Amino acid sequence: MLTASLAGFGLGLSLIVAIGAQNLFVLRQGVRREHVLLVATICAASDAVLIVAGVTGLGLVLETVPWLVPVVRWAGAAFLLTYGLLAARRAWRPSGASLDAGAAGGRPVARRRTAVVLTCLALTWLNPHVYLDTVFLLGSIAATHGGERGWFAVGAVTASVLWFFGLAYGARMLGRVLATPRAWRVLDAFVALVMIALAMSLVWP
Repeated sequence: MLTASLAGFGLGLSLIVAIGAQNLFVLRQGVRREHVLLVATICAASDAVLIVAGVTGLGLVLETVPWLVPVVRWAGAAFLLTYGLLAARRAWRPSGASLDAGAAGGRPVARRRTAVVLTCLALTWLNPHVYLDTVFLLGSIAATHGGERGWFAVGAVTASVLWFFGLAYGARMLGRVLATPRAWRVLDAFVALVMIALAMSLVWP
């Protein structure tokens, strides 16, 4: 039981820690201190669902639908490219917002919350790497643990929860560094480069 849990924790953490679209979004929201709990919860819950699906055998089922892989890959590439271009536009033509900028009340806040939720869900569920790593890879390795694969899933889910909440709330320590509009231009430029590179990597031969 302990061995399976530690194996799931180690593998799950190693797959999540790599810099990607989802992690950059969580980091950005954490630095902005905007809907941090909501974003971390969505990412951790989504990961948990995918991990359980992979461990319970959904990965084997998806292998029988080969046409779904390129569809998800191109959809994910299109979304990442769009998100990257928007970040590039913010870097090129900044709005002047900084970390200390306050949010307005009323309906604008509700719309921003909706936009954040939809973006977070898209970055999670339209990312083909999530399915390859979480569903196929974790599911395949979990199968090698036989009856202990449930504990393997517990370890992987625990790693996901600790990572996303740690990243979201730990990002606040960057508050002083990103307290100016110029710093946000640099961050958005970095986000744009990573997003566009990820989009190209999904469709490049």
